[in-house]
Amino acid sequence: MNKEDILNIIKSKISDKIQNFENLIAETRASNNDTKSSMGDKYETGREMLQQEINNLQRQLNETLNQQNVVQKMTSEACLKVQNGALVKTDKGLFYISASLGEIIVEGKKIMTVSAESPLVKAMFGKKMGEAFTINNIPQKIENMW
Repeated sequence: MNKEDILNIIKSKISDKIQNFENLIAETRASNNDTKSSMGDKYETGREMLQQEINNLQRQLNETLNQQNVVQKMTSEACLKVQNGALVKTDKGLFYISASLGEIIVEGKKIMTVSAESPLVKAMFGKKMGEAFTINNIPQKIENMW
């Protein structure tokens, strides 16, 4: 399992998300400028709703930029314990500790990308290969780590 490939996929997904949010914000701002009319309160309500949407998109963009900062600091070096940048195989699946982007498929294998703040990672953080942990009353064992 090549961690460099996984890291590149994650960086690419994050860059795509950032570009998408920036485009949505620009489009929403443009539509905010296009809604001028003489309808008074309806006009103001519409503008406020668009502004709230812009604020929501901006918040999501900032979260994605923070994920990008975390991922930029990561290397593809092997890990001896569960930490940021570790690829962990348990008896329940493969997990890459980086940014929470959901499932990716590399070399035909499903890998869940999870953040260090997730309950799963908190339960296994600092553990080494062969050690066990429990989450939601379900025991898991770390079978391998890269």
